[in-house]
Amino acid sequence: MDWKSKRIRTILEAALAEDKVANDVTTALTIAPDLRASGTIIAKQACVVSGLGCIPVFLDIFAKMSPAPVGRFEVISHPEIFDGVKVKKGQTLAVIRHNARAILSCERVILNLMQRMSGIATLTNEFVKAVAGTKTKVLDTRKTIPGLRALDKYAVCCGGGVNHRLDLQDGILIKNNHISLGGGLPIVLEHALEGRKTGQVVQVEVRSQPELDQAIAGGAESILLDNMTPSQVKKAIKQIRATLPNVPVEASGNMNLKTVRDYALAGVDFVSVGALTHSAAAADLSMRITADIY
Repeated sequence: MDWKSKRIRTILEAALAEDKVANDVTTALTIAPDLRASGTIIAKQACVVSGLGCIPVFLDIFAKMSPAPVGRFEVISHPEIFDGVKVKKGQTLAVIRHNARAILSCERVILNLMQRMSGIATLTNEFVKAVAGTKTKVLDTRKTIPGLRALDKYAVCCGGGVNHRLDLQDGILIKNNHISLGGGLPIVLEHALEGRKTGQVVQVEVRSQPELDQAIAGGAESILLDNMTPSQVKKAIKQIRATLPNVPVEASGNMNLKTVRDYALAGVDFVSVGALTHSAAAADLSMRITADIY
């Protein structure tokens, strides 16, 4: 993750602006402007860490937003603590040493983002562990918070998952609505294969035996088996491998921690799980702030 990129910086700047951090009236009225402090971010549950890189960027942006100078800061993390690491309850993730007003004003925004990202990373890791020992990889989807996709998908990677399409330009995936609106699977598949650019793989979502037959006959280069049972998936894979032995096969729908291994054992190359980004519970993190003595 390039935390200094313009795209990511814009997202973080919008988050601080939303909270009006430069106009924190409570802090302005109660905290001396020259007080220095330490903010210690602590994991209140076991989790997979994601989002540590946002801390210095948030603080740097705040310094430019603040109506008064806030001075220097440093963010300290133990060498063994970095994005993707599993931590225990009570472990320190990072320590911020900075102007007290700056820490207080940025506290909630920092925690909100890190809690969401660490929650996604933690849930992803649970799915990855659930399919351990199989060839199956866990994919994310485009079911992300609008505006936060880059961060959501980075968090999936921190948990051991794999990013699927980043956006609509990133790949060709013919879904049920394309099929119904475009005149049927054979027609839309033919159009996609003829019109795609060099290097673009045409993936087709199939929901029934007739659609599977059509996808195979039409030369689909990747097949997504949607809302099928593990036994149906196993049967479909046998049929696909007989004709298109090298075509990647993905399963989606009905994916949860109880069922995902059954799909993996059915032989799919990938399982896509929308819940990674649309239903992950935020990890429980807190920040303990104390006055610094220099």
